[in-house]
Amino acid sequence: MTEKLYDKNSYATEFEAEVLSCEECDKGYEIILDKTLFFPEEGGQCCDKGTLEGSKVTDVQIKDGVIYHYCDSPTEKGAKVKGKIDFKLRFRNMQNHTGEHIICGIAHKIYGYENVGFHLGEDYVTMDLSGPLTKEQIDEIEILANEAIYKNLKIKTYYPPKEELKSMFYRSKADIEGAIRIVEIEDCDVCACCAPHVARTGEVGIIKIIDSYPHRGGGRLTILCGFDALCDYNHKFNQTLSISNMLSVKQNEVADGVKKLLEDMGKLKHEISEKSKAMAQMYVDAMEETEKNICIFDKGLDRDAMRTVVNGGMKKTKGIIAVLSGTDETGYSYILGSENIDLKENAKNINTALSGRGGGSKTMIQGNFDTTREKIEEFFKN
Repeated sequence: MTEKLYDKNSYATEFEAEVLSCEECDKGYEIILDKTLFFPEEGGQCCDKGTLEGSKVTDVQIKDGVIYHYCDSPTEKGAKVKGKIDFKLRFRNMQNHTGEHIICGIAHKIYGYENVGFHLGEDYVTMDLSGPLTKEQIDEIEILANEAIYKNLKIKTYYPPKEELKSMFYRSKADIEGAIRIVEIEDCDVCACCAPHVARTGEVGIIKIIDSYPHRGGGRLTILCGFDALCDYNHKFNQTLSISNMLSVKQNEVADGVKKLLEDMGKLKHEISEKSKAMAQMYVDAMEETEKNICIFDKGLDRDAMRTVVNGGMKKTKGIIAVLSGTDETGYSYILGSENIDLKENAKNINTALSGRGGGSKTMIQGNFDTTREKIEEFFKN
């Protein structure tokens, strides 16, 4: 088994160890040490990264108590090596994992919910609770969690004797074989956990629940803590600032500004739709009866208006009425209609000739042509 130095000191960044084995593998080189500071992927948390004698440690896994370090270059068996972890990543994980314990401890204390799932990846943190939470309950938990941070509560990690464990209450997602490591947050939570944590809750900085939704009969929360929460705030602040500048409103009035913009857009869409309908009727009224095909191009017609023109035009021609909207650069959307020509039967030939896609019924087909106006006009003319 590998000695877990991170159990003794989660803030240590450098260590020396002996190489027990080094084997080439798909991930580069698989190295086993007699002891390590590198926390492996375990318990839902991503692993530490760093270097081993200058070689990058890209992944760390554990199996049967043995920790495997995957590096991009080999080391000699029996050699003494120096390892260094990426403490920025380690501390980020410590902040988020401790924050998760605080939230789950509070949810258990208030609502009796168990933590039935946990994922601490490099981008986000999720936890699954055994029962659902309303928005008001989530807001309450978030406030209490941050109050626990401001109290700067002490956090203790230890391996209690088996006899002591029998009478101790602690949270645990699964039955654990062997020694059980306890993470105890003063007046807040007691939980079995294998991962490094901060020494006091104040180091978590802040906890923000950024998402929640029902999940397998319970609820899933997504959280950000510490520097992750700060980065998220900065990103959203810059987004809000950009939107407020574009709308010429104050930042705290962005929602009202967007609402007004949507209302204005709705009015404009309605006006455009009404004008499009009027224009369509003008096309129909202006048509004369003919045996030839009719081909109309108009970028101002929406789909409903195009269909109105086609329905009216079908009664004015013994050929095909073609209504199109678009440009040579973007292509043309089309609706074709005829009371005398089976368009469903001819759709393939029409689309092949005009680099198009689409289909429909015997009397009407619609789709897109990826060709020029000149070629479309020439096709329907002949």
